[in-house]
Amino acid sequence: MPNPTKFNYDAEALYATLLEQVSCGLAGAHDVAIVGIHSGGAWLADRLASELGLTARLGFIDVSFYRDDFAQKGLHAAVKPSQIGFVVDGATILLVDDVLYTGRTTRAAINELFDYGRPAKIMLAALVDRGGRELPIAADFVAATVRLDAGQGLVLQRADDGQFTLTIENDHA
Repeated sequence: MPNPTKFNYDAEALYATLLEQVSCGLAGAHDVAIVGIHSGGAWLADRLASELGLTARLGFIDVSFYRDDFAQKGLHAAVKPSQIGFVVDGATILLVDDVLYTGRTTRAAINELFDYGRPAKIMLAALVDRGGRELPIAADFVAATVRLDAGQGLVLQRADDGQFTLTIENDHA
């Protein structure tokens, strides 16, 4: 019998939709770089950069120190160093995250990006928008919009072969 606390989406189909949107949306953009938010956004950004030929302009950020709830939550064991190895000033940055929810992670990521320089433009790509925004932030590119019940969350995983799975899980799962 299936586990009633989990539901899987076709993450590969969602990724293909996101790739198509981003590819069309970045056509003609100047000085493009891709920055993924650890961890799910970093996985997506890595694959997008590879497929769009932008691996030399790929960066990763961990927003743990920039979150407005840092004092309450503290650091988790999976904190990773940010890696931006290109000039941010004047660049068009594609900021990538797996799930857009309250907007607080995106706000923190933008704050961190400005520590590296002043981009000409920041565009946001998310695999899934789950609503529930607390800040006025919207994605430029999003593969799907879903509504979840209270106590549910979306979890993106990446297999060793790079394939994605996306699961809705109940907090008590």
